[in-house]
Amino acid sequence: MIIHLSDHFTYPKLLHFTFPSIIMMIFTSIYGVVDGLFVSNFVGKTAFASVNLVMPFLMVLGGIGSMFGTGGGALISKTLGEGDEERAHRYFTMMVRLMLIVGLLLSAAGILLIRPVSYLFGATDAMIGDCVLYGRTVLIFLTAQIIQFAFQSFLITAERPKLGLAVTIAAGVANMVLDALFVGVFRWGLAGAAVATGLSQCVGGLAPLVYFLSRRNDTPLRFAKTHMEVYPLMRACVNGASEMVSSISGSITGILYNYQLMRYAGENGVAAYGVVMYAGFIFIAIFVGYSNGSAPIVGYHYGAGNHKELKSMLRKSLILMGISGAVMVTLGVALSQPLADLFVGYDMDLSVLTVRAFKLCMPAILIMGINIYASAFFTALNNGSVSAVISFLRALVFPVIIILVLPVFFGLDGVWYSLLTGEFLGLIVSVFFLLAKRKEYRY
Repeated sequence: MIIHLSDHFTYPKLLHFTFPSIIMMIFTSIYGVVDGLFVSNFVGKTAFASVNLVMPFLMVLGGIGSMFGTGGGALISKTLGEGDEERAHRYFTMMVRLMLIVGLLLSAAGILLIRPVSYLFGATDAMIGDCVLYGRTVLIFLTAQIIQFAFQSFLITAERPKLGLAVTIAAGVANMVLDALFVGVFRWGLAGAAVATGLSQCVGGLAPLVYFLSRRNDTPLRFAKTHMEVYPLMRACVNGASEMVSSISGSITGILYNYQLMRYAGENGVAAYGVVMYAGFIFIAIFVGYSNGSAPIVGYHYGAGNHKELKSMLRKSLILMGISGAVMVTLGVALSQPLADLFVGYDMDLSVLTVRAFKLCMPAILIMGINIYASAFFTALNNGSVSAVISFLRALVFPVIIILVLPVFFGLDGVWYSLLTGEFLGLIVSVFFLLAKRKEYRY
């Protein structure tokens, strides 16, 4: 069944359309999870802590792809809704060219900076070698990662979410197989895990590029002759900046988490946090996948002036986010012990610490989905400023203050409590903007 952005979306049709995007994001998040699983069990907890320590820096650079994809996708879908396909093709071509250039530049810069950045993030002399090895190897493939993240959004805008799903599954399977081969069989350690991730990102990034270049491309998006237009590129990047802000903010708070955990619990604290975050990646991927999958629908109907459909999309999406959040909290708490055993079962003290971290962190998932969707909703409406404010406050300002303050009163537990507290304050901001802007956008 081909679903068009112009359709009216019931719950079944909405879930049918966004499901491939959700699975795409889950498989994308599996990269880090599988790496962590193999590194922890085959290389050791010091290497595992090193990967978790350097991961925020890698996420910041990879988040550029989300900026191009969400911001560019919102602009393109709005342009399609206005009926100007030729201009949409030009915008699409410009975004792809820009992200190729930016990806190569950031890859080179990241490789040069990874050592001082690792020390800045708190790496010890025992960890620095692993941080640099893993970071530099992954950064070689950064351009492919950026392209992959962007094309996940572009394929949805092109009304081909299932194709995006197929590509992402192929990339995820490649990552798992290569991790098992390089780390489990060949025993290449951290280098093997990083190469496995990089090669799988090549699968996820280059396959969509080849498709859009081929004659089989019969989607509303195609490459066209164009020149770099500064204004629409800047508008798309500014609009998508909220997604990059989320990535950067999450990385900065991750650095602070690691700093406080090293202070209160040492390597074990960082490792326990890593396990919780790996599980959180899967849950967050569901929220982000749905938000990305539904964003082109919002952008199209906004461009077409279908205010009734906008209202319907917002109401349905908030209900779905609330229900799925409740289910995920239940699963996270119930599976805390099995997940701890899977990742760090070789160390009893670390396993106990991980289970407690799960139980104190998971309630934040209950409201996290609403905050993520609220930010994506305003991005789809091409209001990058509001989207960025929501992301900036809930993912950076509130967590930074809370992470520094709560441990003073609650010790190690204060670090775990900070996630829920930050999301609750973020919910207040999200609700405020949704109410304040309802008349302007007539949803």
